[in-house]
Formats: sequence, C-alpha cells, structure tokens
Amino acid sequence: MPNSFHQNQELSYSLFPELLFLYFFCTNGLPCNRMSQYFKIGKLAASFGLKGELVLQHSLGNKTALKGLETIFIEQGKDNFMPYFISSTNIKNDKEIFVKLEEVDTMETARKLTPKEVWITEEDFKKFAAKASPISMLGFHLINEEQDLGEIIEVIEQPHQILCAILLDGKEALIPIHEESLDKIDQKNRKIFVTLPDGLLDIYR
Repeated sequence: MPNSFHQNQELSYSLFPELLFLYFFCTNGLPCNRMSQYFKIGKLAASFGLKGELVLQHSLGNKTALKGLETIFIEQGKDNFMPYFISSTNIKNDKEIFVKLEEVDTMETARKLTPKEVWITEEDFKKFAAKASPISMLGFHLINEEQDLGEIIEVIEQPHQILCAILLDGKEALIPIHEESLDKIDQKNRKIFVTLPDGLLDIYR
C-alpha cells in the first residue's frame, strides 16, 4: 500500500480516488460481521476428503494459511459460540483454506459443520485481516454530517458498493458506501465519514 496511506491518517476521497476504490472494492461476496468480541470471517463451505478436512471460505482480504491461529468459533445459538481447535491448515487459493479440526475425523462429521459461519476473536482478527479489505471496516464508526451513526457491526460486499450494518435507534440499518457517498477514512480514530442521500436514515426510524 502506498506510503501516503500511512502518512496521512485522514484519507480524502478527493485526493486518492483510485486508491480508495481499490481499498474498498476487492469483492468476494461474503458478509463479515462483528458480535461482541467475535468477528465473522467466512464459512465452512464444504468438506474435503475422507478424513474430515474442511474448506474455509474467508473474506480476510489476503492469501493466508492462518498460521498461528489455534481456535475458530461456530455459533451454536444466539451469542453462544462453540470453540473448535485447529490441527492444521493449508492454503487452497486466495479466498479458501483447507482446515483440519481436532475431533473432526470423518467426512460425515465434517459435513455436519457445513455451511456454518466461522468466527474468530478480535485479537486474532486484527492479526489476519488485511487492512486494505472491506472486512477491516468492522468496528469503525460511521459518521454522516458530523453525526455518529454508530459502530459498523457487519460488512456485506456487493459488486459496486459496500453495505455496512449499524444499529440505528435499536434497529439494524444497512448503509451503502460507494464512491459517491464516501468522503474520507480516519484510520487513527477508526471513523468513516460519509454523505448519505436525504431520507435514507428515515427508512429505519
């Protein structure tokens, strides 16, 4: 990433239009979510082989084997996360990883975990999520005309925009971010400044 991203913490869309476009729109179609101290990074898309391997489809924004990651979490019920310990991982491609979990030793057992969503802790998320991927917006605050709309709890990637989920007056609201609505990004203070169309927020109020 160019040095100007690091030197200037408040990034202006008007100054860096092409870079910001690349920053946001590396799309792979997976929603990313934050819940409490856990971050959703993808899903177990399929089983592989006869010994219980799984294919983890992720939206971390970079090619990774998740080396050093010991545990993933699968939501068993509302706010109830079950830990699964990792035996080994191997890169399949830029967006997929072969994962072997402890005590998942057969194809039948592995299939029961598909297509469940995968979560990791906030600490691990910060280690493995690429800073130039949309998923890195999780936890940022969305600012519209100097009003803090709240923390981004989910990111849904679409071909020409990002949908950011926030809680607005206790209700989930999906806010579109694209080249026309994005003003600037304040990395240091974890804020995204936007100018939203008139009436958009009224839909959720």
